[in-house]
Amino acid sequence: QVQFVESGGGLVQPGGSLRLSCAASGSIFSIYAMGWFRQAPGKQRELVAVITDGGTTNYADSVKGRFSISRDIIKNTVSLQMNSLKPEDTAVYYCNARGTRFDGWGSWGQGTQVTVSS
Repeated sequence: QVQFVESGGGLVQPGGSLRLSCAASGSIFSIYAMGWFRQAPGKQRELVAVITDGGTTNYADSVKGRFSISRDIIKNTVSLQMNSLKPEDTAVYYCNARGTRFDGWGSWGQGTQVTVSS
């Protein structure tokens, strides 16, 4: 089983930036894709950004042009650079991974809280 540890969250003013990091550990044989998700109070968890082992990225429309996902395949880490943050970006952010393109997402970690407020 793979475990995820997220870090880098905090309180930031609107328009500010944060960089989230995530380290995957455990029974890792291969990782096809890594992604960042978020869950705001009273809302379902949503996919924010994903990056494959080939470097292909996809973003939710709400964060395109503001967020950037990157990955270190050797270290099994993934980062999310978040710029021009808005109050609606406030949520708990989680990372996750898929072993192959046919697998679902794994178990969830504790996440890291991001709060955008003046």
